[in-house]
Amino acid sequence: MFFEISKIAWFLVTPSNLIALALVGGAAAAVWRDHALARALLLPAVLALVSAGLTPLGHVLLLPLEERFPAWRDEGRAPVGIIVLGGSFDTAVSVARGRPALNESAERLTEAAGLARRFPTARLVFTGGDGRLLGAEGNESDDAALVFAQMGIDPARITYELRSRNTWENAVLTKALAQPRAGELWLLVTSAWHMPRAIGAFRAAGFDVVATPVDHRTRGAADLFRPFPSVSDGLRRTDLAVREWIGLFMYRMSGRSTALFPK
Repeated sequence: MFFEISKIAWFLVTPSNLIALALVGGAAAAVWRDHALARALLLPAVLALVSAGLTPLGHVLLLPLEERFPAWRDEGRAPVGIIVLGGSFDTAVSVARGRPALNESAERLTEAAGLARRFPTARLVFTGGDGRLLGAEGNESDDAALVFAQMGIDPARITYELRSRNTWENAVLTKALAQPRAGELWLLVTSAWHMPRAIGAFRAAGFDVVATPVDHRTRGAADLFRPFPSVSDGLRRTDLAVREWIGLFMYRMSGRSTALFPK
């Protein structure tokens, strides 16, 4: 039930969706000659559109997430396993086109493959099914198997967890598959902006993993002053950051994370 509620709630509070609904509502109020309501909806909507779409707001919200965990440094201790979270595929396009369709988070896969070659005795665990609420089509694990095969990774080294639909299920179901032992080193590969929530979920599930962040969307502190070149770019970045902050709050309140902002 948590999965369904979270998907519906996120649709309703997505900044770009809220802005669009306010603009439509304001336009309708203007047509109906309710000028007070039109002003009450249109003015905040336009201000929000400019702020989220053109100012560095998306960077400001995203940067603390990406900076929370530093890059993993090899200190001479080989990992027992490498866990890579799903989120790198558009499964609907993959099914329609008959081949894996990668998205912006593909660096999760390339990093995992690189680590697998670097540590040839480490297990590789891919966790991810289909996280869509409606129109479920395809499965990320199927796509990942094809991509890893093309990268030359031995299929015998890879375990696929293909039932999870969100980060919490990634953590719980992966722990059940991996059966980690105390003192083992397991690396967790996911996007830097998603790492705080992922680490919190794995810790809450009782799986001690080490953050290996990739797929950064900001360059660093300089981006706090860099506006976006287009409204669509800014809205997409703001939506992403707001979703993660809300996710962190909801995971903490529901006991699916060990801290509001894990470190």
